[in-house]
Amino acid sequence: MAITPCRLVIDKILDVGFGSAWTTALLAYIVSQKKGGRVVAIELIPEVKKIGERNIEKYNLINDGVVKTICGDGSRGYLKEAPYDKILVSAAAEEIPPKLLQQLAIGGRMVLPINNSIWQITKTAVDKFQSQEFPGFVFVPLRHI
Repeated sequence: MAITPCRLVIDKILDVGFGSAWTTALLAYIVSQKKGGRVVAIELIPEVKKIGERNIEKYNLINDGVVKTICGDGSRGYLKEAPYDKILVSAAAEEIPPKLLQQLAIGGRMVLPINNSIWQITKTAVDKFQSQEFPGFVFVPLRHI
């Protein structure tokens, strides 16, 4: 699998389905290399959100303003902080959530599993996207409220 490389210094990332927050911590490290970088992490299950928060609080990522955690439906994104330079979804959707596409910045990329494939979506203009599919993966389903 060859996902197209992108710049490593990023302004803002939406991390959907952050779970134990290991990807959130990695993304926070990347965005913290640039002043003002931020990760907005959203998790549907309140108990799982608490576990993830405990993990990232060890590194002061919330107190330092690098990470903001939200409990909610990740398929809806988080409009208050949009647009996002990158969106990472860690649960499989049946189709690309339209609200996530709307919240992606022009030039931004989203990586998400759809059914049994990983998709990379690049927003090239307001309503224009390029996509690439990488088949052969299994993820838990993206659940809705």
